[in-house]
Amino acid sequence: MKYHFKDLGLSNTKEMFEKANKEGYSVPAFNFNNLEQVQGIIEACVETGSPVILQVSKGARNYIGKEMVPFLAQAAVAYARAMGSDIPVALHLDHGPDFATCKDCIEYGFSSVMIDGSHHAYEENIKESKEVAEFAHSHGVTVEAELGVLAGVEDDVVADAHIYTQPEEVEDFVKRTGVDSLAIAIGTSHGAHKFKPGDNPKIRLDILEEIEKRIPGFPIVLHGSSSVPKKFVDLMKQYGGEIADAIGIPDEQLRLASKSAVAKINVDTDGRLAFTAGIREALAKNPKEFDPRKYLEPGKNYMRDFYMEKIKTVFGSEGAYKKGSK
Repeated sequence: MKYHFKDLGLSNTKEMFEKANKEGYSVPAFNFNNLEQVQGIIEACVETGSPVILQVSKGARNYIGKEMVPFLAQAAVAYARAMGSDIPVALHLDHGPDFATCKDCIEYGFSSVMIDGSHHAYEENIKESKEVAEFAHSHGVTVEAELGVLAGVEDDVVADAHIYTQPEEVEDFVKRTGVDSLAIAIGTSHGAHKFKPGDNPKIRLDILEEIEKRIPGFPIVLHGSSSVPKKFVDLMKQYGGEIADAIGIPDEQLRLASKSAVAKINVDTDGRLAFTAGIREALAKNPKEFDPRKYLEPGKNYMRDFYMEKIKTVFGSEGAYKKGSK
């Protein structure tokens, strides 16, 4: 065991989700790949008083360096406390592909892991999820599993077809695996190219309602929930970027979900778009600039401000904890 999450000042998601379900909001789970993104996420959550789950995929962890990730998370907690905030911060593995990856993350200070066995047959998904849950719980770490398949692309996760979660399976799955939260497929989609302009994307709130009846009070997770904001797509194009027109999940539908059993909503693509749009704009307006601080900070600020807006209008988690200030 290299590090334990409590020694890094991190929280697992158990109490976060209990409070969220009780008070009718969702905990934001934001992916990061570098220091500036961590700063933007923490600043947004501190200023709004929102709990936060810092997420890394296996690919992002490899990019950052697995030895560095625990200390970025520890620094994030220290940053929040220095701003006078008491928000809980979790470090979560997003889409863990196997037991070995989940085990390694737990031993490197993660407070929460996801085992994504959704590509397996049902019984194999149960077997792998249970194995991870038993090991994680022996270290006080919480576990998310997935039932159903989201279409789209996110790092190494690729699926062409969407398979809705079957409500009749969830009670058996949760009971037999012992996991702490469940990611479901009800119409959200991974990546920036979710739906085309003119489409009318809707999430299956009827499936969510049925699942909630079958496992009342159990924390539900939504992946692929970025809205693909037009303003950032337009900014990227304005300053030399190339990206196809696309739309994401409407905010009002996500807010309805967060008022029910959905305790965690994942956002990754929107943060990438905001961050990249800010960098492109800064470099286009200042072509002689070569100081990374001068073009990374605008990207960080765009991401921070957008996440503050999402916390207030979509997650509903503003003021759940003490607000701090920069």
